[in-house]
Amino acid sequence: MDEKLKSIVLEHSDDIVKMWLEEVNNHKKSDYTATISDELFESTNREFVNVIFASLERQGLSSDMDDFSERLINLGWPLSYLTDGMQVFRRVITEFILSRSDQIDSEYFSKVLRKVDDWVDPVINRLVNEFSGSWEHIVSLQRVALQELSAPLIPVMDDITIMPLVGTIDTERAKLIMENLLDGVIKHNAEVVLIDITGVPVVDTMVAHHIIQAAEAVRLVGSRCILVGIRPEIAQTIVNLGIDLGKFPTKSSLRKGFKAALELTNRTIEETQTNVKDIENLVDSLNRE
Repeated sequence: MDEKLKSIVLEHSDDIVKMWLEEVNNHKKSDYTATISDELFESTNREFVNVIFASLERQGLSSDMDDFSERLINLGWPLSYLTDGMQVFRRVITEFILSRSDQIDSEYFSKVLRKVDDWVDPVINRLVNEFSGSWEHIVSLQRVALQELSAPLIPVMDDITIMPLVGTIDTERAKLIMENLLDGVIKHNAEVVLIDITGVPVVDTMVAHHIIQAAEAVRLVGSRCILVGIRPEIAQTIVNLGIDLGKFPTKSSLRKGFKAALELTNRTIEETQTNVKDIENLVDSLNRE
């Protein structure tokens, strides 16, 4: 019976594909695929059903499924597209087999359902596993990339570096900040480090504690730390929480912090007067050349 059912499916694959495509296309108007172009939707559906029938013909799961799942992720399609499509295929193929038979008793019906499940379930499991594995891999790479960008240490001048912080600071990120800060201070031989918290939305006891630890660690390796970006609401929060930030300087803006860093490294900003006439003469000479 197994071979008989399979031969029915394969011999009438064109009819089954047509029925499947009609049902899948009917869903397009009301679900997440509504914004996808008709051409892309049609080509993806064709590839999907080809992958399914390839597994039936080869009597096993093909590597095409892995490639198909990866392409769906790159296209940004959700996992539900695979699961919904396979459930539609299960229903279509079951109805088609039953419609081709004069035998309608419950035993035959149960055998058809079991056989269709034997075909469809391994395909669903393989597609879902490959999709999930590829997705987890991409998420892992994105997490690493975000971590690398979450606590950069930027050398802006000899002996002076800046660490701009943006977003929420949790325990894991605080550990990364500490590691990058100490490694960067030693690597760039920095005397002063500016920690800019302008982009940190909330400074609570835990965040302040991590910042104090980072500043203390910088001091232990022979450098000095200046905390900049203290907005009025953050200053009020720090005072209300009773947090002591008196061990290292704080400034309201990066500009003020940078000026303080220059003073700590025995440098100052000198204002110069430029002769406008000299600039005009220089521009004229460049234009003549």
